[in-house]
Amino acid sequence: MSHLTLLAEPWWVNLFIFVPFTALFLWRKYRLSVAASTLLACAFFGAAFGFVEAAVVVYLRAAVGLLPGYGGTRADVVRLSSELYQKALIHGDLPESLWTVEIFREAATMVMLLSIAVLGARRLSGRAAVFLWTFAIWDICYYLGLYLTIGWPSSWLSPDVLFLIPVPWLAQVWFPILVSVLTLAAVLLARNPIGRARAE
Repeated sequence: MSHLTLLAEPWWVNLFIFVPFTALFLWRKYRLSVAASTLLACAFFGAAFGFVEAAVVVYLRAAVGLLPGYGGTRADVVRLSSELYQKALIHGDLPESLWTVEIFREAATMVMLLSIAVLGARRLSGRAAVFLWTFAIWDICYYLGLYLTIGWPSSWLSPDVLFLIPVPWLAQVWFPILVSVLTLAAVLLARNPIGRARAE
């Protein structure tokens, strides 16, 4: 089992741990009001989209020969999946053409999540809340989808490539899960009871 690594790479990725706390402070100050129905709909979208992302990753690994396919054992799948997320392996085994597609896929993911935020709320604070809420659920369901389909991550300490733009972001799985859980809590704690019936 891997040892606990407290810092993500590059260094500035660690600053994302402050996003939920900063958002909670600002939302409390400026009275966040996002309808419960909006959060519920975005939760369904985020969960479904998280599983789609997990499936894409499984297909990508299979396409470049990083999974043993149906003939391999579950242990092979877990071992190869874990190894893929070592920095050297993802750079060495992913063809340049697929690397470019992967970067555009990540950019498209952000566009989709931003679009949901714009549709889900009228004011900037509400849009930020919807974006972060949907992103957090998407992220958690992405890891859940991978775990249910290929048994990865094998532990909270599994290394992962979180994002590729502008450079690969590297951390153990506990880090993005913690940020996502804190983000969900921030949205729920900041919601304005008076404005719950309508989207901001």
